[in-house]
Amino acid sequence: MELHESYRNIGLDLVRITERVALTASRWIGSGDYDGTHLAVDKAMLRALNDAKIRGFIAIGEEKRVEGQALLHGGQVIGEAKEAEVDLAVDPIDGTNLLIKGRPGAISVMALVPRGALVSPLPARYMDKIVVDREAAAALVPECMDAPAAWVLALVARVKNKAVRDLSVVVLARARHQDLIDEIRSTGARILLREEGDVSGALKAALVGTEADILMGIGGASQGVMTACAVKALNGAMLARLAPQSQEERDEVEAAGLDVERIYTCSDLVRTDDIFFAATGITSSALLSGIKIEGNYAHIESLLIRAETGARRFIHAERRLTHWEDDV
Repeated sequence: MELHESYRNIGLDLVRITERVALTASRWIGSGDYDGTHLAVDKAMLRALNDAKIRGFIAIGEEKRVEGQALLHGGQVIGEAKEAEVDLAVDPIDGTNLLIKGRPGAISVMALVPRGALVSPLPARYMDKIVVDREAAAALVPECMDAPAAWVLALVARVKNKAVRDLSVVVLARARHQDLIDEIRSTGARILLREEGDVSGALKAALVGTEADILMGIGGASQGVMTACAVKALNGAMLARLAPQSQEERDEVEAAGLDVERIYTCSDLVRTDDIFFAATGITSSALLSGIKIEGNYAHIESLLIRAETGARRFIHAERRLTHWEDDV
């Protein structure tokens, strides 16, 4: 699958969209208002997508309802064309609770691929994942999904020429991960616990040169497909499996014909090598600086990845706020 020629250089347009959304989101830092924040940023992303004249199909959306409105949901068509030309994966805020509490690590992310290339996990809500960068990609074999953490970490440590105790593992701080956390601690490896931010945590594990070596554990299913876009574009590796957290969710997943035992790779979830991925910092982290306002200007840092060329760009932008007055 390949993108139409008109989309070959769309990367900067994606960054403009995530910049615009991040700026809108920055007005809600520390607000404590979850629904109000989501409504504002969803509207900003819809407006930015339409302004960019993207004719796309939202394959991976927020799947949230804010004040009775379903915004940026899976199946939504963007643009005026009768037929969508691209698949979109969007997450206006990865780490909403971080943002509304004024904590580090919230980002705005989106990915664009040829139409039909993304696999939707709906109605699944949770997915078990392991993510590594390109240096450790060869170590990630399907058996890792059912193996003890010590075995997986030993494989990764061997190919990275490290001791297991020198590995850093990203894990979401959730009660469901207590056994996993205990296993990792027993190996002596370091744990980077995250309150939230499924995609940004995976990005840290997939990017060469960060403090993280691997991500493990259960997070959002939709975020898992978004993660697969970034990991594949970075030549990293990912294993994933749907992980229903209730009997109700399991029944819904099985009724939809999805296999809860299947182990997915990046290529199973993203069936193309033609991927654009963009992320913009909202609140600062080790990965991306947050929005900084000085007078009538905003200072913004973004990451743009293009899989086809292997390009990874960190973009520092200074933008006049007047361009986005309607959003903010």
